[in-house]
Amino acid sequence: MRIVFTLFYATLLAGITLQTNAQTDSSKASRDSAADSQLVLTTRLLRENDSLQKADEARKKELQQQLLLSNDQQKKELQEKLHAIEQADSLKKVANLQRINQLKATHTGIPVVPFGDTLFYVYNKLGPLQPSDRAQNIDHKLAQLASDPFFTADSIRPIPNENNIDVAYNDLVLLSVTDDDALWLNQDKLMVAQQYADAVKTALIKQKKDTSLQSILIRIAWLLLIIVVFSTIVYGINRLFKRLRTKAVRQKDLYFKGVKVKEYALLNQQKQIGIVLTALRIARIILILFIFYITLPFVFSIFPWTKGIADKLIDWTLSPVKSIVLSFVHYLPKLLTILVIYFITRYLVKLVNYLAEEIAVGNLTINGFYADWARPTATGIKFLLYAFMFVVVFPYLPGSDSKIFQGVSVFLGILFSLGSSSAISNVIAGFVITYMRPFKIGDRVKIGDITGDVIEKNLLVTRLRTIKNEEITVPNASILNGHTINFTTSSKDLGLILHTTVTIGYDVPWKQVHEMLIAAALATDGVLKDKSPFVLQTSLDDFAIAYEINVYTDHSHKMAVIYSDLHRNIIDHFNAAGVEIMSPHFIAHRDGNTSTVPPEYLGNDYKAPVMKVKIEKE
Repeated sequence: MRIVFTLFYATLLAGITLQTNAQTDSSKASRDSAADSQLVLTTRLLRENDSLQKADEARKKELQQQLLLSNDQQKKELQEKLHAIEQADSLKKVANLQRINQLKATHTGIPVVPFGDTLFYVYNKLGPLQPSDRAQNIDHKLAQLASDPFFTADSIRPIPNENNIDVAYNDLVLLSVTDDDALWLNQDKLMVAQQYADAVKTALIKQKKDTSLQSILIRIAWLLLIIVVFSTIVYGINRLFKRLRTKAVRQKDLYFKGVKVKEYALLNQQKQIGIVLTALRIARIILILFIFYITLPFVFSIFPWTKGIADKLIDWTLSPVKSIVLSFVHYLPKLLTILVIYFITRYLVKLVNYLAEEIAVGNLTINGFYADWARPTATGIKFLLYAFMFVVVFPYLPGSDSKIFQGVSVFLGILFSLGSSSAISNVIAGFVITYMRPFKIGDRVKIGDITGDVIEKNLLVTRLRTIKNEEITVPNASILNGHTINFTTSSKDLGLILHTTVTIGYDVPWKQVHEMLIAAALATDGVLKDKSPFVLQTSLDDFAIAYEINVYTDHSHKMAVIYSDLHRNIIDHFNAAGVEIMSPHFIAHRDGNTSTVPPEYLGNDYKAPVMKVKIEKE
């Protein structure tokens, strides 16, 4: 089955190759036409150069003969003419040779390739035949001669014919060597003809040997051997991977224990085994295809008529590898430039990190630069450094000048600009907040309607933890657009003033109210004793007076507890003094003569007063 598959694939590849060759015929014809024109131009220059040299040689011989028959005065004039001719001749030769050599370097002629290998090149026209036509005729004649069963190599010999020398087999002229051919190669015409005859003879002998029955049988034997070896290798690969699969299943508890990431089971045992078995199956198929692809060139190279397919397969394999290696070698200078830029940026980032850490811990002090600015400033500088590195490195990236790469870059830039407008505004607000210094980590603040301790601040958001242990994330742009109250900033030095308001009736003396409020404040834990509390009468309402008690504290994080204790102490002191707190309003259905003070403060002998009504008659 594998043999049938191999032969089928070989036939398919041969068909693809023939189709590819058919598609390239038109392009080859156009290339041959262009090459013919250039070769004809070069031949014309060679002829002109050769005729000029021959004319100069004839002129010099004539002057030399005149020198032998002239007197002294004439000899001097003739020698000057001879010298001038030689000087002009040398300059002309140098210029013509330079141009001819340049043309020869770029136009190597039309190759004669009858059996896959190039025998020689055709450079010139022969009558109406262009160089490409001459090469095709030679190929055709040699192919016919190779199929002659009575071929004898000794019958191939050069034969002079008028102005040319023919390379002939018996009466069949295989090719002709002209003066232009010898002029192109800068050799003797007979020598060129003999070289061509030897090349043709060697190629035909090799071709006859390759296509003999004995050679074909040997090649078929080699083909069978290659197929057997290939089948054995494939069988061994299948056996090897079957054993690996069996071993993986049998010893799954030893080799497969799942994959966990921080106690999270990313892959359990069954999924891990499935992935490994799939990887083994894919690896087996890739390895067999690789061996098969390596085997095909050996199969096709056995027979002469399929050797071209083998060369194409090898070329298809080696051309990408060669292209990759050459591209990598050519890219090395740019890669080294990128590495130098990267390492410079990396060490600059390390320097920025070091300086920022030294400033943050207080080892390095800069006037006007606060320690809490260090790390955010370092983050901004590192971002700019990496952005600058990318801008510098971008032209050195492979494919950066291609239209596709540029189009993708523009598309990603548009997506980034459209999708990150709010993020960028938060980043800018984060930098502004950093340098405004409205709060720092650990401060008790009020942002809008949210009160809590600052637990994190970065370039995008600020996080608060409320007294109920709620974590609230606030975008920096919202902070910048609103107002922020910091309760901690001045609490240590000036003391934070906490205040609350009660309303007491007009029947209670204000001095007594002041004394009770101050006594309640001083009895509260967390209130500073060295800074006296004070009372403000904030308003005179319709039914009561509003008193505001103000106390100092340096415990901004205990505001809620201090307020609670202060309110409790105010209630206790007012109840102990027998003063009713009527704030904001007190509404109840009761005997108006009974006090609202709790009974434990009134005593056991307390009796509600009786309302007396005195009626007087006129």
